[in-house]
Amino acid sequence: MSGTPGGDSSREPQASLGLLDATMVGIGAMIGAGIFVLTGLAADIAGSAAILVFALNGGVTAFTAFSYAELASAIPKNGGGYAFVHEAFPAPISFVMGWTRWFTYMAAGALYALGFASNFIEFVHIYVPALPAGPVVAGGPNWTVVYALAVVAVLVALNAVSTEAAGGAETIITLVKIAILLVFVGFGLFAASLAEFRPLFPPGGSANVGVVDSLLAEPGGAFTLLPAMGLTFIAFQGYDLVATVTEEVENPRRNIPRAVFISLAATVVIYLLVVFVAIGTLGSGELAAAGETAITEAAAGFMPQLPLLGTGAALVAFGAVFSTVSALNAVVIGSSRVAFAMGRERQLPARLGRIHHRFGTPFAAVLASAVVMFVAVVVVPIQVVGNLASLFSLLGFVVVNLSVIKLRRDRPAMTRPFEVPYYPVTPVLGIVLNLLLGLFIGGRTWLLALGWLALGAGVYLLLSRRETTQAAPESDPEDD
Repeated sequence: MSGTPGGDSSREPQASLGLLDATMVGIGAMIGAGIFVLTGLAADIAGSAAILVFALNGGVTAFTAFSYAELASAIPKNGGGYAFVHEAFPAPISFVMGWTRWFTYMAAGALYALGFASNFIEFVHIYVPALPAGPVVAGGPNWTVVYALAVVAVLVALNAVSTEAAGGAETIITLVKIAILLVFVGFGLFAASLAEFRPLFPPGGSANVGVVDSLLAEPGGAFTLLPAMGLTFIAFQGYDLVATVTEEVENPRRNIPRAVFISLAATVVIYLLVVFVAIGTLGSGELAAAGETAITEAAAGFMPQLPLLGTGAALVAFGAVFSTVSALNAVVIGSSRVAFAMGRERQLPARLGRIHHRFGTPFAAVLASAVVMFVAVVVVPIQVVGNLASLFSLLGFVVVNLSVIKLRRDRPAMTRPFEVPYYPVTPVLGIVLNLLLGLFIGGRTWLLALGWLALGAGVYLLLSRRETTQAAPESDPEDD
């Protein structure tokens, strides 16, 4: 009932987001910690070929984006990939999809929160060098973790009380960070040197040395590209978040596919420009050494003094803070909608599938997602978080592509305002390429993934048994 404290199990989400808001959810999630935190790691693995890492990941992602667009236009429900798989496959498979997507978004949230903390410290230290960044005394607080937990708490509170406010904040923050990155690119294009991309580009542009030959050279060899792609694939997770809020977007059958493609195309272009400038000005070696603050370090070398902010590095550090905040806000939105969809289908506790009677948000689902993010921030190393989220993204995208194929076969008459072009080649390529990247993610990450799946199996069996018990008659009819 609507007056119950826990929420209303019959109330549906309200459509309060427009095309721009939906698009900004996608861009906000993708242009976040990925470009700021993972660029240096990609350069450490692939050298100057890091730019190819981002370009190829964009191509791999596009195949699955077509599948998301078709399924979102045909199945306008919250939950994204989970909702699609629930329509196509039996309950155990849809549970695994939802369980892994939920974890993926929450793990990504931890990554973005830690990225925010690192960049926040970098930015504020420009003006307040005395800001605590590590333990002030032995055994004191780790301020990176403190700042990460604080930003999660603020955004969770915003999402818990208002979907419209959370979506509006996402739009504003994302537009600001895009403007900052374009300023970075504008100055950097005049300072970048193609010489920094050797051996990606042969010295002197020699026609006798082909691109394939140069790719086989270290450190940007062909066999370093795939591991780097696996690590950075999380940077392209985000367009799929658009589909998690389908029921909260106006005219979703039309606007969700459009938001998916606009957000992905804009993100790929911005990524390539930023990575080109970063490598072309700082060089892959120094970029790798800079780690999580690589883009800020690059900006310090070529950007001029700016009014109010001061150095160009300050502007980029400010942009990094905005980027990680918008990415974190987007995954708070997305993770809670997956939990909400699973709760509504009774594949997680039913309380998670209720809309709050006062706020009109999936309140309990937002809070449940926050708990896991808090734990991941405190316990799990940032690179492990990135790898695990990337692996679950890849496997989830495989199942989404399979869902397109299965629903085309089983339900050919389903209304599909948008259809995948060149079917079935496009979803099959999406499956093959996502599996290929998954093979280049380390064995430790696979073991952690199996651990999360084992926990999920326990949750599924427990909830299934409870549902069976509740569905049984309260008392057997007896003749007394």
